[in-house]
Amino acid sequence: MEMKAQLVLIWFLVGMALGNIEPEKPIGATAASDLNSFYNSMLDKYMQPGFWHGFFVSLAVIIVSEIGDKTFFIAAIMAMKHPRMLIFSAAIGALIVMTILSVVLGFLTTVIPQIYTFYAATFLFVLFGLRMLYEGYYMSDDEGQEELEEVQMELKKKEEEIDNHKTVSDLETGHSESPASSKPTIVNSILKSIFSPIFVTAFTMTFLAEWGDRSQITTIILSSREDPWGVCIGGCFGHSLCTAGAVIGGRMIAQRISVRTVTLIGGVVFLMFAVSSLYRGPG
Repeated sequence: MEMKAQLVLIWFLVGMALGNIEPEKPIGATAASDLNSFYNSMLDKYMQPGFWHGFFVSLAVIIVSEIGDKTFFIAAIMAMKHPRMLIFSAAIGALIVMTILSVVLGFLTTVIPQIYTFYAATFLFVLFGLRMLYEGYYMSDDEGQEELEEVQMELKKKEEEIDNHKTVSDLETGHSESPASSKPTIVNSILKSIFSPIFVTAFTMTFLAEWGDRSQITTIILSSREDPWGVCIGGCFGHSLCTAGAVIGGRMIAQRISVRTVTLIGGVVFLMFAVSSLYRGPG
């Protein structure tokens, strides 16, 4: 019996040495192996050229489209009168929602034969590029100031409506805060910020200003041809950069950077995308 056990042990060791028998992995090693496989799969996905191409194209489109745009000035002006973090959260929240919706819409168009989306995307790139060049060529040097004043007027009307509504509501309800109820808590502060009229105004005005905008249509086009994850993350990152710049020093940026120059550069960028699309072809 002892001789038989020794022979089995010798056979097992020889089998392992030759690679025919693998010892059973412990649970910890299996979990680590699974985690490593998941990490490698995610790394492979996001290191693909398609992801980064979609990321940088989307980032470039957002930057050249949003600087000096209406949404840029909405965040800039409201941040001068209200807490910057509140305005940034509202504006970027609206832009992220819009970006996700645009990417989903673009991804749904993949059911259409690729040859049609290819020609449609190329045509719109050329159209947007030529239009931006035309607008930039005939644009006055103080175009940004005119856009800024227009947004200021709209925001002034919105704030007057909010103040009037608040006054009427207080008179109707006889609202008055007692010392006990005026003690703020963290949860109450967060809820008041999210559901405050200022947050709602910044969110809705940004969302409506972005709806049907050139950057939204371009995001839909890009997500139909590029990696949707790259387009989505690149778009959100681009919006974050532009919104942060608007909130921190939007008026200074608007005065230092010529909207006319940005528009002309944007037109060239869109035409470059059209040429790149034609070079890559429908596939």
